[in-house]
Order: sequence, then structure tokens, then C-alpha cells
Amino acid sequence: MLKPFYYYINNKNQREFYKLYDKWGKYKRYQEVKNVKFLSYSFDVPDLLSFIWQFKELFVDESYKFESKSDKPIIYDCGANIGMSCLYFKQLFPNAQIKAFEADNNIANILENNLKNNSILNGVEVINSAVWIDDKGIEFSSEGADGGSIYGDDNKIQMKSIRLKEFLEKEEKIDMLKIDIEGAEYEVLKDCKNSLLNVENLFVEYHSWNKTDQKLSEILDVLEQNGFRYYIESITRRKNPFINKGKAETMDLQLNIFGTKR
Repeated sequence: MLKPFYYYINNKNQREFYKLYDKWGKYKRYQEVKNVKFLSYSFDVPDLLSFIWQFKELFVDESYKFESKSDKPIIYDCGANIGMSCLYFKQLFPNAQIKAFEADNNIANILENNLKNNSILNGVEVINSAVWIDDKGIEFSSEGADGGSIYGDDNKIQMKSIRLKEFLEKEEKIDMLKIDIEGAEYEVLKDCKNSLLNVENLFVEYHSWNKTDQKLSEILDVLEQNGFRYYIESITRRKNPFINKGKAETMDLQLNIFGTKR
């Protein structure tokens, strides 16, 4: 019974999360606020609610924590959003070399400014392009926060794209590959199925939309072929899933997939 209390006392990031939630948790989504202060940092935030839960996932739960024998690990942050994951990686490894991919033009500008204003841009290359299977560009639906997707139906605009496979094959080793690209992960991983042998740690946020076929088994097959052991964590929970099947335009499954080499 006392364990949560001791955790609260001993974990400054847990206390910081409660402070952030108490101050900003009642705000509506897509409410932009500049200079949101947390820990010893200050970020411009386009959506307070997603920011609060990103902070919990990264700094309280430490979902992206990994080990490396190098003090300059190579990290690919696909779907870097406003920079919270880059900040976490830089706290973990101050000399990390990070490629931060962000498709949304406005979010990419916020990302770069947040990193620059907090003196963590050194060693981080911001690439304002969608992570995809070619470099011909792609239609992208921007929703102004952390949920922009190629599968959205609103605010479709043409975005620049890069072929992740070509980037991966240029690296001798990648210590962490994070893929959080809102539904494009299947196509990208399928295209990279022969280019992941040099990746040590892999995080994939899997999205299943009711209007598309589910591809989880194929994603796991790619991981198995490349020597990953995986752990799966569910983000969504539906009451009475046999009855509550969701509408065609909604996401019916969201998973965190953690892949590690042994």
C-alpha cells in the first residue's frame, strides 16, 4: 500500500508529472502554449494534453530507456514530434548522435526551436520529412499535434519523404531505432525487412485502423527474421470488444512493440 507513496517521494519525475497534470491537465486538446516549464527545460507546446502524457511515458515510465556500450550511440528518432524523445535520449546519452525525422512542417519548426532553446541541438540533425518507402513525397494529414498520419482524412497536404531503408544501410550500427509514424510503420518495416541486422534496439508503435487490414503478424515476422526478441504492450483497451468493434474511421488497436537483440 505504501509503495506508490515512496515512489512519489523518491522519483522527481513522478512529482513533476503531477505538477504538470495539475496545472495543464484541464486544458482542451490543441491548445498551444509557449514556454511550458518542466524540470530544468522550457518547451513550446502545440497540444498540452499530448505533451503531459509524453512526459509520463518518457520521463516517468522511461519507455525508451536502453543500454549501449558506446558513449555516442546512433539513434534514429522517426516521429520526433516536438522533441521530448530527443531530450530524453540526450539525458540518457549526452553525446548521442540523433537523426530526428518529423513530417509536419510546423511541428518540425517547433522541434528544432525547442532543441535549440534548451541547448540540446548539438548532435541532433532535424530532418523535416516523412519516413516512408521512397523519397517522392507523400500526402499527409496534419492534425496539429502528435497524431499526423498518412491515413488521416482531413487537412491533406503534400509532404517531403525519405526512404528509411537507404538511411539504415549507410550506418554501420544503429543503437536505437524508434518508429512512431502513426500508421505508416507497416509499409516502412516491410521495405526495411532486409536492412535491420545492424539495429540493436527497436521501438515500434503499431496502429491498426478499422478501415485497413491488420498487419501485426507481418511486422512481427520482420522482427523475427532480423533476430529481435520482442515484448508487446497494449495501449488501447476496449470494454466488451466482441460487441464494441469500433467505427470504420477509428483506430481499433494500438501497441508498443519493443525489439532487442541478444
